[in-house]
Amino acid sequence: MTEQKVYPFAAQRRSGNIKNTVYWELDSVKETGDHPAAAPVLRSEADERAITAAADMLREGGTVAFPTETVYGLGADARNTSAVEAVFAAKGRPSDNPLIVHIAQRADLDDLVTEVHPVGAALIDAFWPGPLTLVLPVRPGVLSPLVTAGLDTVGVRMPDHPLALALLSAAGCPVAAPSANRSGRPSPTLAAHVMEDLAGYIGGVLDGGAAGVGLESTVVQVQPDGTVAVLRPGGITAEQLAAVAGAGAVDTAPAAAVDFAGAAAGPSAARAEADAGTGSGSAFGQPAGAVQAAGNGSPAPRAPGMKYTHYAPHGWLGVVRGVSPQRVAETAADLLQAAQRNGEVTGLLLFEEHRALYPAVPAACVVSLGSLDSPEEGARSLYAALRRFDEAGATYILAEACPEAGLGAAIMNRLMKAAGGSVIDAG
Repeated sequence: MTEQKVYPFAAQRRSGNIKNTVYWELDSVKETGDHPAAAPVLRSEADERAITAAADMLREGGTVAFPTETVYGLGADARNTSAVEAVFAAKGRPSDNPLIVHIAQRADLDDLVTEVHPVGAALIDAFWPGPLTLVLPVRPGVLSPLVTAGLDTVGVRMPDHPLALALLSAAGCPVAAPSANRSGRPSPTLAAHVMEDLAGYIGGVLDGGAAGVGLESTVVQVQPDGTVAVLRPGGITAEQLAAVAGAGAVDTAPAAAVDFAGAAAGPSAARAEADAGTGSGSAFGQPAGAVQAAGNGSPAPRAPGMKYTHYAPHGWLGVVRGVSPQRVAETAADLLQAAQRNGEVTGLLLFEEHRALYPAVPAACVVSLGSLDSPEEGARSLYAALRRFDEAGATYILAEACPEAGLGAAIMNRLMKAAGGSVIDAG
């Protein structure tokens, strides 16, 4: 296995040689509004020039953030080690965390992998283009070893976004692209989020409007017996996978086998890790019942999102669960009031049908993920919601848990990663 190499974001800020980030705003986005992926895209000549310029930048070894139907990705030529290294450096991403390779057409897959299991081929037929990544045996010597983290597999997907597909086609190369945010931060669903985190550290940003799904792709690996192991839940649900692979053929257990960073140790530790050297941290200790999570001693993961704390706001975040919404609301309200008395700036992430269970002003910043009956809305708005707490300066945040069926599994996976595994049991 290759030696792990971590690029601290602060070091990149001091030493990076990228002075300006090119920003391309497309005419098609202005015409179609916030969800261009949901409508036909009629690109102008100016749009075509922007896509060509971004593709040229990729081919020349630069880094370009671009929209997909899930989140914005930070792309680099997956064959070019120096280009891929620039992605790790800009994000401050540990190099034992593999990258997903994006392709424009099904035929491109043959150049990257040695074989595709028949069940994998059926999943491709059903869900490509779309938010599904397959982990497959990589063809030796084709990709930079940084892309695979030294493993013998690679995750590949074909995004369902017209601008992403246009960029990939114009670039003519496989593009490795993790989410276009600083490592550990909430993933970007708008170009503005990318600029907030990475402006000045990457080559360019192609603004395609808001991402449609809002959560990263589902990552699966088909086993020799045809079982589909879900390594990371996402935009394609376990129920959808089972409809193709067969009842009982989908194993979601690997998705739970994640390691969390030390941020689960409580508000003080979380803030010390997020804002090292900027303050003494919170005096408000970890709530009773919070689950302590394990360290990061496991080998390199097969897919992104299986290791480390991700998606985290600057403040401490805990997930509250219980036998009823009433118990969850009562526990959360009490903890938020106690935190406020201790000088915390509080935040609450809830579902709309539970709002009436809380006091009129339960926290300084209250954000709704919409209705539990519309998990798509929660998925689309989750990362933007976490960034809202940062804008409000929230230091102590509680989030309601949701049922882990359908897209709820992906929402809870991201919340648990953002919370570093901190769970408050309301009973």
